[in-house]
Order: sequence, then C-alpha cells, then structure tokens
Amino acid sequence: MAKLVQCVPNFSEGRRPDVVEQIVDAIRGVAGVRVLDYSTDPSHNRAVVTFIGEAGPVKEAAFLGAARAAELINMEQHQGAHPRIGATDVIPFIPIGDTTMDECVTLARELGADMGAKLGIPVYLYESAATRPERKNLPQVRKGEYEGLKEAIGQPERQPDFGPARLHPTAGATAVGARPPLVAYNINLGTSDVAIAKAIAKSIRGSSGGYPSIKALGVMIEDRQVAQVTINVCNFQEVSLQRVFETVKCEASRYGVNVIGSEVVGLLPMEALIEAAAFYLRLENFKPEQVLENRLLDQ
Repeated sequence: MAKLVQCVPNFSEGRRPDVVEQIVDAIRGVAGVRVLDYSTDPSHNRAVVTFIGEAGPVKEAAFLGAARAAELINMEQHQGAHPRIGATDVIPFIPIGDTTMDECVTLARELGADMGAKLGIPVYLYESAATRPERKNLPQVRKGEYEGLKEAIGQPERQPDFGPARLHPTAGATAVGARPPLVAYNINLGTSDVAIAKAIAKSIRGSSGGYPSIKALGVMIEDRQVAQVTINVCNFQEVSLQRVFETVKCEASRYGVNVIGSEVVGLLPMEALIEAAAFYLRLENFKPEQVLENRLLDQ
C-alpha cells in the first residue's frame, strides 16, 4: 500500500458554515490532498475535517488550514461545549498504509516548528509526538482550556514546544501530534442533568480507572437540552464501540436515565462497525470476508 498520511484537524468553529468552507477550501486547494469528510457541531462549536495524501502535501494543507483559521476565528469570542485551546485546536497525523508512526512524529514536529515561527501560534506536541511524558495525554495539554492557558502559558511547565510563550491574540494555541486511528463517538442521554453525563464519563475513561484506551467527558448539548458523554475510543480493537455503548447504557440505568442516541464524528474503520453489527445481530461464525464491499476491495 502507498505511503499515506491521514490528518484530522479540529477547528473551533461550528456555527458559521461560510467560515468552515473557507478553511476547507484552503486544505483542498493543495495538490495531492483529498478531503474525505468534514462536519460541524453547533453545540460543540467545532468542525472536524479529515483529509489524506502523501506527507509533504498533507503537512502543507494542515499549515494552510491553520493559517486560514487564524484569520477567521477569534478565540476571544468563542464559546462551545467542547474543550479547546485555539482556533485550530488540534492537528493529529495518522499513519496509513506503509507510513510509520515515526514518520508522522517527524511530520508533527516539522509542522509545529512552522506554525510557531511563521504564524506566531504556540504549539504543544502530544501523543506519540510528545517531548514530555505528561503531554502525551491531550486533556492534560488542554488543561484550563483557552482561558486558563492565557495565564498558565508563562509557567515553566506550560511552555509550548514551538512558538512564543504567549497565546496568539486571536488564534490561541494548537496541539499537534501523531497517533493511531481513533473513533470520535458521542452518546446522548435522556436527561438535561449534565452531572450524570460527567459521572458516567468518569466511570469509563482510563485516567479515572475505566477502560485504558478511552477518553471521555460529560457535556451539555444546549440546543437540545441533552446531556452527552463525548468519547474518544483510542483503540477500538481493545475496547469496542459496543462495549462502550453497553457500559454507558448500564451506568445510565443506575440514574434512571435512558440512552436516546449516539453519533460518530468524522470517519471510522469499517471493522469497528462490523464488530458492532456482529455483536447486536448475534451472528455466529461470521467473518469480515462475508461483507460484500470487503470482497470487492480484494479484487
């Protein structure tokens, strides 16, 4: 398979479609880059873009997307349910095909250096690209969010890896990293009590003693008045979507609350959905080769 890199930047804008389109246009304008998907969430006030290509064009597209976001998004005016530290909140590089994680780490560090030097945006390296153990975990990098980082960035332990030790006046800061594929998965509860969502999130996330490869928060979806458990399934082969769903459903029942729906943000591997389908359909002796599309791709 070709040496490809997937990039999934998250931008702090989900309420102005014209702004998101301009950012996506900056990305898709790079030759050799293919935008696979992008979506917005007004409650989170966030856009997630997925694109793919060879390393050089992907790095260029990520830089141009971040530069455009810095022009169009003012973090002084931003509000949303999702944690964030900047206009371009996070840029992960994911190895595809014959690309190695080390190559994505190099890509992340090169992009971070460019953003710091050319855009004046402080950059924190995270996950496999992290230069400090405590920064491998993205929530730790985001601690205090944009507002808290304004003051904390001057402290020695919060100094960025690249760029100035002060937030960009409108674009804030950005986390850039390298990681395996993850599934962004949200589960909505039949309640407006966000404390229940926060308690469930705490029970499943690895940092609180739950599943090691799960990151989760409880947030309020204001336009629907629905509490949500927003989840990153960092290794779906270790902890499947159906296990996450069933665990959240079980925990919610303790509070007399039902799960009313769930959603996947962005793209996910087919294998994750096949496993969920096999589980809920109680399929016996099922093999992925029985999926028509899999057989066609093998031809």
